[in-house]
Amino acid sequence: AVVSTQSTGEIALRSFRRLLQMGVCNTELYNNIGLCCFYAQQYDMSLTCFERAISLANTDNAADVWYNIGHIAVGIGDSNLAYQAFQMALISDNNHAEAYNNLAVLEMRKGKVEQARAYFMSAISINQELYEAHFNLAMLSEGQGDLNTSFKEVKKSLEAFAEHVDSKHLLTQLRQYFTLL
Repeated sequence: AVVSTQSTGEIALRSFRRLLQMGVCNTELYNNIGLCCFYAQQYDMSLTCFERAISLANTDNAADVWYNIGHIAVGIGDSNLAYQAFQMALISDNNHAEAYNNLAVLEMRKGKVEQARAYFMSAISINQELYEAHFNLAMLSEGQGDLNTSFKEVKKSLEAFAEHVDSKHLLTQLRQYFTLL
């Protein structure tokens, strides 16, 4: 068996670059190259690719580019850029559930519980299958002492993604709380 020393991201990056050489030039390609560059720690190249993706974006894909820029900003610890990028995603597509979820997480970190709750609820109303929003709302509710809402939301999280380890852990914790009561 041949053992590859290249990561999946490097292989993907090479394939994407080959598409560029073949003349493919679109938002999605630059968006994916930007993500690959980020994960390969090629930050300057990542930013250049996202700038190009934004310049090529239209109403169908701009929200996803802004969402990924927000995701990258969270990864480098720039909460302000992340917040702005997620807001831009919502300006581009007001039904971008993942952007609402991530805005809620940022609001939760700032201690703005009610704003976070509203964003989580918006994400859930747009996409009932977004387990992250259910889980995050469950965590927020548990932290506020609202164990019934937490229990209900963590169950919904597990309905959407049964193998989510953090949801399983929270459910076990909540069951222990209820057993003690």
